[in-house]
Order: sequence, then structure tokens, then C-alpha cells
Amino acid sequence: MIDTLPQDRSARVLVVVAHPDDETFGTGSLLLHLAAAGVTTAVCCASRGEAGEVREGVTVPPGGLAALREAELREAADLLGVSEIHLLDLVDSGMTGAAPSDSVTGVPLRELVRRLSQVVLGFRPDALVTLDGRDGHRDHLRVRDAAERVGQDLGIPTWLHCLPRRLMREWAQLLAGRDPHSPYLALGELGTPDETITMRIDTSSHYERRAQAIALHRSQTSPYEALPEELRRAFLAAEHMVAPTGRTQASPHGARDPESMGHHHTRSGCYWVHLEGRWSCALVSVTPAVR
Repeated sequence: MIDTLPQDRSARVLVVVAHPDDETFGTGSLLLHLAAAGVTTAVCCASRGEAGEVREGVTVPPGGLAALREAELREAADLLGVSEIHLLDLVDSGMTGAAPSDSVTGVPLRELVRRLSQVVLGFRPDALVTLDGRDGHRDHLRVRDAAERVGQDLGIPTWLHCLPRRLMREWAQLLAGRDPHSPYLALGELGTPDETITMRIDTSSHYERRAQAIALHRSQTSPYEALPEELRRAFLAAEHMVAPTGRTQASPHGARDPESMGHHHTRSGCYWVHLEGRWSCALVSVTPAVR
């Protein structure tokens, strides 16, 4: 098992999410932690959050909610030290109802995998991070499935970012008192079982900056809003992760070593998997090099 995220200055980590604000509400402290260690980070966002509910008092500009939320994503990512933003140009599926055919949940999984693979091959990360989806949103689950598939296909460790179940129980109890008709309350038990979490990162030094990034998503209501300070800090001052459960697939070529077939690794078609000390190739098939 790979039991630690890459945290040196040569490392590259791609965070894969479904909507603008997931990078901040979900992995904001992790991105700050990695940036402070000198890691190059990027965020890949599947949609522009068109189906989100607009916070009371926020005026949506002529460009629409999608444009507003993309702008919020870029502003928050800049504060979080993110080097690149990539959008997959899918539509937000919403919490319930029929998912549009061009939405994160509505498109075939293979299409989501294809789009994400293109971003991964361009950025060449040493690790992927995605939400584990146990907060109940179907788009988060879909993006998790795609990220794990891409990680397996390309030999990149994929870490799951978690919300501990013990904290989510407290959160749900408070939500039931404030908004008893919230769709989240109909989803059953939320959060990741605490005993399955394999790593906790102390990010308390980034607490204030994380709060600043959350505030930049002005059109959305933060899930941490109105929480007691102790519970808010429990969510925001530490990150909880599940490590990859096993070694990722060695190469898209299966058991064969591309170099033994006369293939020459290049930065345009291949990339170095930092954690595993080997090359992984973007080629679907290997063409012997001309000698």
C-alpha cells in the first residue's frame, strides 16, 4: 500500500472534482498543505455547477450561474495555490431527478474517463485525489469512479478524500434542526466509516486561509456555515484520506515492458510515475521504434 501522498517539490498532484466549490469545501486545506510543501497542484472540475442553488442576496450576472461559479472556482483556486484549472465541460446533474444526457452522471462513464484521461496525460500527476462520494451527491460518486478508473489505467495512485462519519452524524443532526426537508437527510448515513480512514493530515495552520477561500464561493452556502466552532474546526483543520488499496496497474500495455518492445519513452507520449519510479505510457498500442 502507498501510505503517503507525494509532498516534495518535484511532485505533481491533480485534484478531480465534480463542481466549483468542491475543491474548496472538500479539499481546500489539502491543497494549501501541498502548496506550502512546494507541490505543484491542479484542479480538474467536471462541470460548472449550473444546477446549484444560489445563495439569497446574490445577483447572477448575464453570463449565468455557470460563468459566476467558474469565476469563483478560479479565484478560490488562486488563493489555494493551484497552478492550473481544467474543466471537462459537462453539466451539473443536480441532486435528484433525471440527469441530463450531457451531465456528469448522464454521460456514459467511458466518456467521463476519456475526458479526464486527456487532462491527466497533459498534467502528468504523481497522484490523483478525489472526493470519496460518501456525502451523498451522485456527481461526486461518478467522478470518483472515473478518477479511480483513470488511475488504474494509467498507473497513478488515486487517493480518496473523506468526511468522517462521526463528524457527518453531528452535521446531519444540526441540519435536521435547521432544514428538516434537506435532500441530504433522505440519503441515509453519510460519511466515511472512521475505521477505514488511513491518513489524517493536520492542516490547522491553514484554517484561516481555508475560510477565506470558502468565502470566495459567494453564490453558494457553505456546509460549514452556522456550525459550532468546535465542529467547524474538526472539519476544516484536518484532512482525512483513504490511501490506494493496492498497487496500480503497471502500464496500459499489460505485463509487457514497452522498452523491451523497442519503444522509446518521450515526454509527449509518456510520463514518469514519481511514486513508483517508472515510466507510464499514453500510447494505446506500442509501435516499435525505427532503428
